[in-house]
Amino acid sequence: MNGLEITPAEWQVMRIVWSKQAVTSTEVIRLLAPSTGWKEATIKTLLRRLVAKGTLATERDGRAFIYRPLVAEQATIDQALTGLLAEICQRHVGAALLHAIETVPLSQTDIANLQASLERKMTTAPAKLPCNCLPMACHC
Repeated sequence: MNGLEITPAEWQVMRIVWSKQAVTSTEVIRLLAPSTGWKEATIKTLLRRLVAKGTLATERDGRAFIYRPLVAEQATIDQALTGLLAEICQRHVGAALLHAIETVPLSQTDIANLQASLERKMTTAPAKLPCNCLPMACHC
């Protein structure tokens, strides 16, 4: 799964497939079309792209195609987030994470886990992170 890139539209399809574990293209269309306004052909194209990327398996069942995930949901989410954070200057990562924590809903369990992880990380964290921007392109 190294280097897997999923577009925002493909994430919507993947969320359905992950939740159902096995789903026909007809069901994906039924679930996505009303909320997105996408045509059947668009959704089928997204499914084909995800198969080509190796994120979905497909098998024919009569006239229907059944899609199953080939990548784990949490691992894919983790890779996408880690990849995004790797693209920005290290000095901005903390602020980006803080913004996410302040703006997304979290359960009490999520918050407790974050607190415990941050306490562990604090023992080895440097006082300041070095800038990893490209030379002559830094605005830190």
